Amino acid sequence: MKVTSELLSCSTGVNPVTIRNIMSALKKDGIISVKYGTGGATMNCAPDHINLYRVCKALEPDFLSKLIGVHSDPSSLCPIGLNIHSVLDRSYEKIRDNLKSSLEEITLEKMISDYHACI
Repeated sequence: MKVTSELLSCSTGVNPVTIRNIMSALKKDGIISVKYGTGGATMNCAPDHINLYRVCKALEPDFLSKLIGVHSDPSSLCPIGLNIHSVLDRSYEKIRDNLKSSLEEITLEKMISDYHACI
């Protein structure tokens, strides 16, 4: 079955242009191949080689940093602002590492299995 941006748009309610941008990012990472026009997309990897971390990173390379961040330019006149990065960076790094590990454990194969268990 051909999977096109229009088909995915109807299924998800997301604009086809957004779907094409997502597919382009997945193609760039090597997760899928895209035949433009009415060709559709096909997977290049086995489902057990695709995890949520890889997909998130393909779509937004800096997503972990953007997800958990600290104000980039706190006031030098504020005693808290002067040290907030050094205080929070340690904790946030642990959170980012834990999130990355969790996302790496969730494969497309697992998600497909969970889906089949539900139907």
